[in-house]
Amino acid sequence: MPDNSHSTPVILPAILSPQDLAGLSMDQLEQLAGEMRRALCEVVASRTAHFASNLGVVELCLALHRVFDFSRDRLIWDTGHQIYPHKLITGRFARFGTIRTKGGLMGYPNPDESPYDLFMTGHAGSSVSTALGLASGDDLCGRGDRHSVAVIGDGALPSGIVFEALNNAGFLKKKLLVILNDNKMSICPRVGALAEYLDVIRTKPWYRGIKQQAGELIKGVPMVGEQMERMLGKAKDSLKATLHGGMLFEAMGVRYFGPVEGHSLPNLIRYLELVKDEEGPVLLHVLTEKGHGFKPAEADPVFFHTPAPFECDDDDCIVSIKKSSARAYTDVASAAIGTCMRRDERVTVLTAAMCQGNKLEPVREEFPDRFFDVGICESHAVAFAAGQAKVGCRPIVDIYSTFLQRSFDQIFQEVCLQNLPVVFMLDRAGLTGPDGPTHHGSYDLGYLRLFPNMAVLAPGDEHDLVAMLDWALEQPGPVAIRYPKTVVENHGGSRTAITSGCAEPLVDGHDGLIVACGTLLGAALDAARLLREEGLEVGVVNARFVKPLDTRLLLERIEAAPWVVTVEENALPTGFGSAVLESVNEARIACGPIVRLGLPDRFVEHGERGELLADLGLDAAGIAKTCRALASEAPSNVSCR
Repeated sequence: MPDNSHSTPVILPAILSPQDLAGLSMDQLEQLAGEMRRALCEVVASRTAHFASNLGVVELCLALHRVFDFSRDRLIWDTGHQIYPHKLITGRFARFGTIRTKGGLMGYPNPDESPYDLFMTGHAGSSVSTALGLASGDDLCGRGDRHSVAVIGDGALPSGIVFEALNNAGFLKKKLLVILNDNKMSICPRVGALAEYLDVIRTKPWYRGIKQQAGELIKGVPMVGEQMERMLGKAKDSLKATLHGGMLFEAMGVRYFGPVEGHSLPNLIRYLELVKDEEGPVLLHVLTEKGHGFKPAEADPVFFHTPAPFECDDDDCIVSIKKSSARAYTDVASAAIGTCMRRDERVTVLTAAMCQGNKLEPVREEFPDRFFDVGICESHAVAFAAGQAKVGCRPIVDIYSTFLQRSFDQIFQEVCLQNLPVVFMLDRAGLTGPDGPTHHGSYDLGYLRLFPNMAVLAPGDEHDLVAMLDWALEQPGPVAIRYPKTVVENHGGSRTAITSGCAEPLVDGHDGLIVACGTLLGAALDAARLLREEGLEVGVVNARFVKPLDTRLLLERIEAAPWVVTVEENALPTGFGSAVLESVNEARIACGPIVRLGLPDRFVEHGERGELLADLGLDAAGIAKTCRALASEAPSNVSCR
């Protein structure tokens, strides 16, 4: 991606709003696209960020803002991680270098940053529903002249909510434009029958010929006006739908146009102008290339989805990649799953378009018949796993904590109500760092411990995680194990076996008690060491189980302690600390003050995980500070809180 900024005037810094695109020539727009890609490269040189997906939508972003006025029209970017080009031309170029840093721009749409971001979107599939709602609302409010546009990727298209929205759109017949951004990818290559259907539309040579002939015919007609072009377009689309392409969408009452080359600005602008004033719902099928314009990302879009920081020269050659050699909990979980699958042929693993994120590629390669990537369809994944469990398999559902929320009803109805032995591995539990509030796994302890039959575990370190998976696969009912996106720890020493509902005392102390839930155990142990140096002997218990809670051990120690601090990387309402308070209340024991440390009842912004934990008082220093304050209170205070 050669830098031509020295030979021609730079355009991007002068784009303060999308209105500034109106005066640019097509050559200038092409130059601007190159400058935007250069800005993307500069960001990923310093930090992990979404990269290949953003490279692929530069022209689409420019074309949309050239044709529509989104200061009044409506635009929803599905999932939202491809929002970077949009941010660059909506007044945020000057702050673009701060993206995904604490206090800087968010890596997803954020209405607090710009009126051009209508929703904070981080989960796939909802764009068509929200865009249809915007169109309907505008009609009801007398603003029916506004356009409503949803940009959705082919990887998100199979999500059930998308078809619910298209079905409703075809019935309501509101003016709605759905841009299908088809780059043949999700994070990994897309899967499923719908992916094969889109491939047919992409590659059918006869239709390509018809499209070219129709274009030549239009060019050959003198004084072609908009009406003639629309008439020919409709005839072409009818023939196309009859043959093969777009029939699925047409049958739902959504007019289909395409496929359209997505990296030709003149072509994109022309087609957007063509469909702009179509009545009723329209789907424009745009073909893009993930990583377009940067050769290494074109060659390996999976790696370059969110690559480690790297440097490259002007010829797109990678000079260095700043990879970390530290093992993460995700690595440990993937290896443990592989070990279990080797040991027991009943074990299967399911993921929802996150094979790379969950680092399951080795499992997929070794056990292709027992590995199932269902696409971005979490509800289906859980119900599918329930079916496998019913006939004797031991399915492991490996999904990020924040995404498993999408299958809440299936966890209740198909798994817990039937008491089926499905194991849930919740990756990215707690704070996910730069991804921010759409991806923080803040709520799983609350929404999982609600259900009868469900066991909920939180490992304190690598030892716990491996042992918990082994234990879970021996249980007759559902089990959930949550772990964070961070470097793995191992606290060593003589460790007790995983036994149902049993916590693990690690440090004795008569001056107070810390009960740690999950991998904040390391911070709790460090806090206890700091306090010991100051003369305070504080005990530490590794809770291990959130449900069933080890009430015998915990209540005994809580009753004996002057004060207690519970620590969790989860939302405090309905979390682990709440479970402890419930048990204390039910047992009606006399105890000192109980303070819960965890994620507050608000959405936590993005930043490095360590920064966020420190801000929330969940690092060793913060835990120790809370303990000191409790230790300094009058000993006569014996009320629980």
